[in-house]
Amino acid sequence: MKDIVLTGRRQKKELWYLLGSFVIANLFNLGAILYYGSPMTEMFTSFFYVLLFTLFIYALTLIPRLLYNMLKKKAHTEVKN
Repeated sequence: MKDIVLTGRRQKKELWYLLGSFVIANLFNLGAILYYGSPMTEMFTSFFYVLLFTLFIYALTLIPRLLYNMLKKKAHTEVKN
């Protein structure tokens, strides 16, 4: 069985994707608060929902990124042969 190695560069890249997902989830939360006229304390009280939405966004972006990387790697190995 082949070992999976995550380099430091890849880990930083994934953390940036996760941070981007968190920012997007917070912007959606802020937009909903402003749209529905809720108090700004909702930014703090709905933090766990924002975290769940962050993971949902990250998972949605993970699938296309994995497919892209697999296709890129396959194309790269075909060029070598």
